[in-house]
Amino acid sequence: MRRGLPLGSQPSMSQSSIFNRIGNWLQPAAGNWQQFKQPAAGFIELRHLNKQFTEGTAERQVLDDVSIAFEEGQFIVLLGQSGSGKSTLLNLISGIEKPTSGTVLIDGVPITELSERACTLFRRDQIGIIFQFFNLIPTLTVLENVTLPQELAGSAPGDVEAQARSLLAKVGLGDRDEAFPDKLSGGQQQRVAIARALVHEPRLILADEPTGNLDEDTGKTVLQLLLDLTRNANKTLIMATHNPEIATYADRVLRVQDGHLEDATAEFNRQDFNRQDLVGAGA
Repeated sequence: MRRGLPLGSQPSMSQSSIFNRIGNWLQPAAGNWQQFKQPAAGFIELRHLNKQFTEGTAERQVLDDVSIAFEEGQFIVLLGQSGSGKSTLLNLISGIEKPTSGTVLIDGVPITELSERACTLFRRDQIGIIFQFFNLIPTLTVLENVTLPQELAGSAPGDVEAQARSLLAKVGLGDRDEAFPDKLSGGQQQRVAIARALVHEPRLILADEPTGNLDEDTGKTVLQLLLDLTRNANKTLIMATHNPEIATYADRVLRVQDGHLEDATAEFNRQDFNRQDLVGAGA
């Protein structure tokens, strides 16, 4: 029995919103995605992607005819200032938002052409998302936060719990599984969010400023954990950030500017983390 919410209590409005928004996770498994596939130029392909927002009487072009492909297993950094369109691009790739026009293909599946339910199921099965502000449910324990999405998806509780405990151990929180989020530091909460994003073994991880709310040392520790867990499993990681230092660890760097993606990989001398340089391991 889930013990996070006290007996007889009602979730707050914000908690109710969270539970309502994840209601689609209760749907049956999506089944075989092969029926939707079409030839694509890479594991992820964006075809003539446009996104406009209406601001008053004006139309703002956030993304303008973006076409690009990414190979599986790469770490891609989207670099740009606030408001440049980085988060919007991640939302389009995940299917959370729809483009004004254009197509997003993931492993050949055109998610922009799927129904809302089918897109939700695809995202549930194939994509892990990490947010800047963690988005943990405060009335659930660490373990419950990590297992909840897969439990709602209908996975066997025993299998999900075993996978969650394994991931929590890998991120250094194996002894904090019964703690509540408010008892953890910011860095520890982000580690929980990483475990939650990876528990269902997604092939694609989208991270929106995952270190932006952390101090420099804690951010570096969290980034190391994320890279270890994704690269060792050949997962594709796309990260939005305004921090150029993070770009030095990426396979590809794309600058989001004036609605376009500019390849900036050559501007950065690629390096790997030196574990001995890491500090704040307990953050």
